[in-house]
Amino acid sequence: MLKKVNFYTQFAEETMSQQGDVCYTFEAALEMAINMENDGFRGYIDALRIVKSKQARELLKEAALDELAHKYELEKALIDGHTAEGALEKPLPTMNLDAVLAKRELTPNSDVREALAYSIHMEHSAIAFYRKMAAACAGAPMAKLMERLVADESRHLQQLEDMYEDHYMTEN
Repeated sequence: MLKKVNFYTQFAEETMSQQGDVCYTFEAALEMAINMENDGFRGYIDALRIVKSKQARELLKEAALDELAHKYELEKALIDGHTAEGALEKPLPTMNLDAVLAKRELTPNSDVREALAYSIHMEHSAIAFYRKMAAACAGAPMAKLMERLVADESRHLQQLEDMYEDHYMTEN
């Protein structure tokens, strides 16, 4: 029996359905963001344990390291009591490939194309989570943090979508 890896968007989906339009304290918002990043990291780690394709594994490894870097930045902000200013303030435009790419579980036979689609869906889920948090906290100090996280995740999503476009989308 082939093992599969499920999408690690459960934290985001459960939290978004439970929170409604609630704004949390700075510390609570950071804790939720840390959990979101850890959830993404775990999803990529589980995928690495299953997928055999060298190219797909490399892509998943880079994505896991990005999540780990975000988590570290957020944990540091929790300790320091404030966040470092980020260079990217506004979200980058994306192609919304998550709307056309099937959301599939990864298997040992998954290739880099499937790993890219998996990663695109993971980043899209993170963006949706942070957008909802930012909207709920509009005007509060942590809204800027959430908006910066949306911008940073949109940069990751744009990179993944560009890679997908370059390798798998043909010109008309």
